[in-house]
Amino acid sequence: MTDLQSWVAPTYSGLADSLAAATVETWDASSLCEKWLVRHVIAHVTMPARLTPEQFGAEIAAAGGDFTVLSDTVATRDAALPVADLLVQLRSPRLHAWQPPGGGAAGALSHAVIHSLDVTIALDWPAIAPAEAVTAVLDQLTAANGTLFGIDLTGVRLEAADTDWSWGNGQLVRADSGSLVALLSGRALPDGRTLPHG
Repeated sequence: MTDLQSWVAPTYSGLADSLAAATVETWDASSLCEKWLVRHVIAHVTMPARLTPEQFGAEIAAAGGDFTVLSDTVATRDAALPVADLLVQLRSPRLHAWQPPGGGAAGALSHAVIHSLDVTIALDWPAIAPAEAVTAVLDQLTAANGTLFGIDLTGVRLEAADTDWSWGNGQLVRADSGSLVALLSGRALPDGRTLPHG
């Protein structure tokens, strides 16, 4: 089995390369994350490159133990950092080796892939994550039957338009692999498509 962590670095580095080549206005474009611009997504995913465990502990304490509050607070604050700093952090070996508490390599990969797609799909860019990584995350999300993001997959068949991946039985939802990951992560696609929440 391929080491899932090995796909994290190319995902973040590829995102950094694409953003470095884009216009400054790109950072203020909307992402698939509700209420977040591209710069908020990057500030969020690069948090492990900036915060020591002690600093993270202080942040989560200040947020009353609510990770969603912490995420919004840090993303809003650190989105104002210089673009050059955020790009350095996206390329950081510390970020590439990071694993979420209790999430292991699978959690690290899903975090990298899902949030990279939040940016690339919203900007109408090709997926940056390796194709095998996207498929691995599809397998993670469907193995949990959609529950990780509160999606109800009852009577739903998912088919990838760009690979031979498929899952489930019922009403067909067909899209490229990255878009299927976004749908399973509770996002709305630019064309308005969503999956039902449980």
